[in-house]
Amino acid sequence: MRIAFVVGEPSGDAIGADLIRALKARRGSDVELFGLAGEAMQAEGLDSLFDIEELSIMGISAILARLPQLMRRVRQTAEAIIAARPDALVIIDSPTFSHRVAKRVRATRPEIAILNYIPPTVWAWREDRATKMRPYIDHAICALPFEPAILQRLGGPLASYVGHPLMKETGLAALLGDVRPLADRAPKTPPRLVILPGSRRGEIDRLIADFGATLARLDALLPGVSAALPTLPRHLERIEASIASWPVKPAIVTGTAAKWQAFAEADAALAASGTVSLELALAGVPMALAYRLDPVAYRFRHLVTAWTAALPNFIVGHPLVPEHFHEFVRPEHLARRMARLLTDTPERRAQLVGMDEIRRQMAVEESPGEAAAAIVLDYAGKRRG
Repeated sequence: MRIAFVVGEPSGDAIGADLIRALKARRGSDVELFGLAGEAMQAEGLDSLFDIEELSIMGISAILARLPQLMRRVRQTAEAIIAARPDALVIIDSPTFSHRVAKRVRATRPEIAILNYIPPTVWAWREDRATKMRPYIDHAICALPFEPAILQRLGGPLASYVGHPLMKETGLAALLGDVRPLADRAPKTPPRLVILPGSRRGEIDRLIADFGATLARLDALLPGVSAALPTLPRHLERIEASIASWPVKPAIVTGTAAKWQAFAEADAALAASGTVSLELALAGVPMALAYRLDPVAYRFRHLVTAWTAALPNFIVGHPLVPEHFHEFVRPEHLARRMARLLTDTPERRAQLVGMDEIRRQMAVEESPGEAAAAIVLDYAGKRRG
């Protein structure tokens, strides 16, 4: 059985590697892998067409600047898959790139089953993408529990919830193993904050100064408050330079294990809006979120139709986690917000109750990779038959 993959960034690469391991567990050596992937999937035996670092871009302005290069890579990837004639094509996240490839493959080889693991966030913006996916996506494999119903309502492809891959993270699994109700857990004295300014350079640059000012003001409100700042190794020098002038300095930590340890020790988090909000919710860390779009993306903000940008809010269906965007990223306001979350208050307890609900909704019996592998093999088998 031949399975093609198209992955455009490291987060999708990790998901793809998990899926490959599950495919191998079910089919043994009777699985041939090829396509576009990162280091994790290559370690599982897939030779990538090119380095996916070329595709690791964020924001409308960055995409527009590199559009000719992206389109060349779209053509190259689609042509390689069309020539190989796999039983199934699995595209993972990165819709700007992967969906263009999928449409080209479907137009030339309609017999190839195409599955989209981590479909576009049609629930956040551009709902029309759901119906546009239907002609070339046979099945959407979702990591968020509310996505299948939304895709169905919007006229999108068939969809299944398989669970979120991060539920398998060793550090998170340890935190989930503590079954005490989250609301029963009192904050420490003095409290501990975790600061998460983003995983991309642009995000960090746009938020880091405000987060530093927030920490300084928070220290005046809660004397003795301490903080940790997890970051990726590639951003370490940038972060160190950015906090050099901060009057109150957090402890910078790198690596996955250190990040989860920081979450375990934190009483609350100040974070850039993104997937990390779901990690924090599952870890049981109350939070406030902030974000600033790049100047070009800001001009297109009217395209965002969602009532919230926070994944925890989508899952529970109400404004559980506070969000602060652009002119509302104000250190004085954020500091007062964080002071309420770092101490035993109704705001803190309400978030923890909601996070228990998120844990319940996201629980699955079978691991995400295994459930996804069953769907992929079912479609691939039908096409072969």
